[in-house]
Amino acid sequence: MTIKGLLIDLDGVLYTGDSAIDGAQRAIDLLGESGYRLRFVSNTTRKCRRTIAGRLQHMGFSIRETAIFTPPLAAVAFMKASGKETYMLLTIGDVEKDFPQDGRWTPGQESADYVIIGDAGENMTYDNLTRAFRLIRDGAGIIALEKDRYWMASEGLMLSAGPFVAALEYATGRSATVIGKPSRHFFNMALDDLGLPANEVAMVGDDIITDIAGAKNAGMRAILVRTGKFSHIDLEKTSIKPDEVIDSIVHLEAAL
Repeated sequence: MTIKGLLIDLDGVLYTGDSAIDGAQRAIDLLGESGYRLRFVSNTTRKCRRTIAGRLQHMGFSIRETAIFTPPLAAVAFMKASGKETYMLLTIGDVEKDFPQDGRWTPGQESADYVIIGDAGENMTYDNLTRAFRLIRDGAGIIALEKDRYWMASEGLMLSAGPFVAALEYATGRSATVIGKPSRHFFNMALDDLGLPANEVAMVGDDIITDIAGAKNAGMRAILVRTGKFSHIDLEKTSIKPDEVIDSIVHLEAAL
């Protein structure tokens, strides 16, 4: 099947830390000129979509805000569909701007419908995890904005939300609903916006689990880049195999 659209990861594919991958914007321009429909998907949970678009612009990218899909957008849609709206948000940064403020849990409230967990950095304290634990024990569902193990920052690999989600699952005996990559719910949201079936879309990412396995499970072609958190060891020890492995996004069009 001919590839007509692309879902492109941000962190590790277009940039690492605060630096753009060499030639990334030119590669995006050429893909657009060739007629590919593009959407940009990220498990970033520290920044709202508007801030992400601004940061990309600062690094030299020209990507419109509405072409960016992040887990908070999927979480809001999930809550709306469930008819539940009270939530505790365990994140950091300004990502709360993507959430409705009416249902935000505050200390003193006895319950919440959901505990929503993303990459919370230094906010992932014992006290905050204990508050989340108690709410879940009292009936709150767990929404994991992402369940990545780690991510690549300018100073090196950093723990992501996954280890802490796993800790709460273990402590409560409850399973989290994963909203970000590699969930089908997240990929389907982006595919619907592209207006293309999964078999006409390729996912481009640097994570063998969230990008490659998620894309293949959703019926998409999966292309792994050797930038960002790419690891030869991870690739060799897993049964998950990408359709293509390329040095960087610069080589993407030739692989399609």
